[in-house]
Amino acid sequence: MKYLPATDLVIIALYMLGMILTGFYFSRKNKNPDQFTKASGKIPQWAVGISIYATFLSSNTFLGVPGKAFGSNWNAFVFSLSMPISAWIGAKYFIPFYRSSGEVSAYTHLEHRFGAWARTYAVICFLLTQLARMGSIFFGMALSLQAMTGYSMQGIIIVMGIIIIIYTVLGGMEAVIWTEVAQGIIKTLGAVIILYFIIIKMPGGIQHIIDIGKADSKFSLGSFHFTFTDSTFWVIFFYGIFINLNNFGMDQNYVQRYQATGSAKEAAKSLWLCVKLYLPISLLFFVIGSSLYAWYQMHPEMLDAIKLRAAAERLPANVSAKEISAFASTLTPHDYGDKALPDFMVHVLPVGVVGIIVSAILSAAMSTISSGMNASATVFTFDIYKRYVKKDISNKQTLRLLFISTFIIGVLGIITGIAMIGVKSILDIWWQLSGIFATGMLGLFLLGIASKKTKNVEAFLAVIIGVLVIAWMTFPSLIPENLSYLRSTFNTNMVIVIGTLSIFLAGVFFTVIRNKMRGGQS
Repeated sequence: MKYLPATDLVIIALYMLGMILTGFYFSRKNKNPDQFTKASGKIPQWAVGISIYATFLSSNTFLGVPGKAFGSNWNAFVFSLSMPISAWIGAKYFIPFYRSSGEVSAYTHLEHRFGAWARTYAVICFLLTQLARMGSIFFGMALSLQAMTGYSMQGIIIVMGIIIIIYTVLGGMEAVIWTEVAQGIIKTLGAVIILYFIIIKMPGGIQHIIDIGKADSKFSLGSFHFTFTDSTFWVIFFYGIFINLNNFGMDQNYVQRYQATGSAKEAAKSLWLCVKLYLPISLLFFVIGSSLYAWYQMHPEMLDAIKLRAAAERLPANVSAKEISAFASTLTPHDYGDKALPDFMVHVLPVGVVGIIVSAILSAAMSTISSGMNASATVFTFDIYKRYVKKDISNKQTLRLLFISTFIIGVLGIITGIAMIGVKSILDIWWQLSGIFATGMLGLFLLGIASKKTKNVEAFLAVIIGVLVIAWMTFPSLIPENLSYLRSTFNTNMVIVIGTLSIFLAGVFFTVIRNKMRGGQS
């Protein structure tokens, strides 16, 4: 196993030190909760736009997308193609809504609309979503660094988690946004450098990459058949619309940024800047994955080494080399796709360049995790503590609570990341968990906005039905074998689509029934 030379380790260490110093620099300004959560609404719209883009471009994109393209095709790119639809809805309806409310929390209005239970339910869904996001990103970050340094994944997650907690607690939202601006530039540059070296190292260059990709259908966007049992074009397209509606409409990470700009118009421009940046750059990562696939077809000895490492990680420590080799022969590209990019970096890229790329991967992870910590701490402080524990606390006490809750959320994210070690695909596990947890709050939010006559009871009943639908789609094995015909056959990415529609339509249905009953009694 080849590990990083000292030059690259120094570059990475300097990057880490720079992030910590950034937190110390902005800590001077954190004198009140408004500064910590919204940067007092004084951030330029272009910086907020790059910040939102950097949050999207996490290590799940940096490692998970090339791994997905390596293991299958470009089907997941359909997610990016759906973003403009959700962004249009977000800019036209969600941003003006939040800017006019003036609330720092995305969930306060749910209490005004349906009662305290609705706000609490959405907050729980959000916090679970953030833990899933942070955990998957910690795991992806550890996966790459472990391949290049030889350190344990658990140790990497803990050390990196501590560094991220320090600069997030110290710097608040302003540090998060400005570090994300730098991180967005670094990881975009990193992706371009990676693709450049794959192409120049590839025998036959770009044309050979295209030929191999065409032969093995690596550029396919998926089947266009209108079916929802497999990961077709339409499944990912609808998943993308609904999950991005949740991102742009209900995710505290983004709602908080809407408040960090000077006006609703600037916030909308920030959102569209994110989309304009993310679409082409996400495509670049799919190109990287397909190019890596072609490169490893020309270097089968290195591909065999990746298979052996992937097999060894999944088998008990006491198995023989022969058993590992036999198991490795059964693995498909989907099983080891996430390992291809780290392996290429450590074995092919020149000294110094690897340190820059690793810093880009770390920046991809750190920007999303720090954003999630800040947003989760904000939600916990304003939607849970100040709502149920102690409403009238001073600004100084609120700021201290934000610091403490940021630390606690960070620790929980570290624990979640360690628990995820060993999953097959970073992107798959994140998409599945985010779909499950985001479904409930998106359905409730849309019901509250679109159905003005829906009241507390109808919304509560609709959520119960939605949760049952989510459970039915997520845990089909709970249904006995003799009733297997009742099990869901939908693709897991359809959970957020069907779950959201279940809550919304059930709420509308119960509202209509209530109105008819009242009309009949009058």
